Amino acid sequence: MSQKDSSRALSTTQIEDLEHRARAVAANAYAPYSHFRVGAAVLLSDGKIAAGCNVENTSYRLTSCAEQSAIATAVAEHGPSIRIRAIVIANLNGTACSPCGACRQTIREFASSGTEIFYPLADGSLERSSIDALLPQAFLLEEQ
Repeated sequence: MSQKDSSRALSTTQIEDLEHRARAVAANAYAPYSHFRVGAAVLLSDGKIAAGCNVENTSYRLTSCAEQSAIATAVAEHGPSIRIRAIVIANLNGTACSPCGACRQTIREFASSGTEIFYPLADGSLERSSIDALLPQAFLLEEQ
């Protein structure tokens, strides 16, 4: 971790606050099929926070993940130039829950330098990772 990144490191209190928000919004998840309720809280680079939960559909392919919901909320509330400083994922099922491939790509779209991703492991602890570690060789289009 570079010195610039470490000065931006989240405090334990910030991580716990984001986890609390993610767990709280997971209670609102619409998950009648899988019963797997997930929430995500996104800390933006300007300090604002947005949250979202998963919304299932009888056609599973149309299901919206919590991470995508939180990011869409952030864009809707704060505009398309948002940058993610951190995202915390939680679920109410007490199981491991890393972002799926589509969510990793969505996070990458709005990631800033040093974006941190926290997700639960099977033992209930939070894993800390970066988008580069979760999505190496990400698909990116060069801006025209």
